Amino acid sequence: MKARIISTGSYVPEKILTNFDLEKMVETSDEWITERTGIKERRIASPEQATSDLAYEASVKALKNAGLNAEDIDLIIVATVSPDMLTPSAACILQMKLGAVNAIAFDINAACTGFIYALSVADKFIKTGASKKALVVGAETLSRFTDWTDRTTCVLLADGAGAVILEPTKNDDGIQTIDIFSDGTMWDFIHIPAGGSRIPVTEEVIKKRLNFLKMRGNDTFKVAVRTLEEVVSTTLKNTGIDSSQLSLLVPHQANIRIIQAMAKRLSLPMEKVMININKYGNTSAASIPIALDEANQEGRIKRGDYIMLAAFGAGLTWGAALIKW
Repeated sequence: MKARIISTGSYVPEKILTNFDLEKMVETSDEWITERTGIKERRIASPEQATSDLAYEASVKALKNAGLNAEDIDLIIVATVSPDMLTPSAACILQMKLGAVNAIAFDINAACTGFIYALSVADKFIKTGASKKALVVGAETLSRFTDWTDRTTCVLLADGAGAVILEPTKNDDGIQTIDIFSDGTMWDFIHIPAGGSRIPVTEEVIKKRLNFLKMRGNDTFKVAVRTLEEVVSTTLKNTGIDSSQLSLLVPHQANIRIIQAMAKRLSLPMEKVMININKYGNTSAASIPIALDEANQEGRIKRGDYIMLAAFGAGLTWGAALIKW
């Protein structure tokens, strides 16, 4: 028995922040941002919106597309690094908002790889029979943890949410395999220093801006390109599938240069790579499900197609999932 995706859904906030808007905020330019990242604009949540609100909108669309009610869902996993609050989980709040009274709910924090981690957990719930209808969501409001005076990070981060619904299948379609990895020795490549038990938020911490995301950009870039190519190659090898058989690669939308380098190493033409970073920026755990939903809605995925999901993020974490649609 396998788990298969039966529907997708996504949501991005209405507010658009362009590169030209950022030119007025920090020392940068549209040309510099576009060349270095591939981003032209990104979406920013309104002051009234939290992560569970974005997750709710994406989930409602996924439920509608599946022809299901919230009561049909028995498992909710939200991948996020920006929950509404430290506790309870964004997933429990989402459960309440949806009215998914029959579901268990919890969050997963694996940063930009979070959606693949969550998909892996849901896959195992379904394979063991513990779940019949699982809702997996990637949702972020990274703008709340962005230092808008730091031009190296503020040009990248954005808000959004994507969702999928899984159910069991006895056919050869569905999730073929998921490979996930982590290496905590590089934890400081991407991190938010304060806000946890190590460094609680104080007035001094706020003055030092330690409550915002920090990133070692060059170091992260080098590791990301290598590990993404390796994990996709490993996943293909484990399933006996060649990269030429892939219909679409849906990578985490972090940086166009990382995506291009990965595609080149895999000998995969860019026409087979889903890219929407130009419109939405880096939405961390939300980027793959948003991109997957767009590809699905645009008809770029057909039944029987092999789809590869791949991500790299803070932790460090990385992973890949091969899906037969």
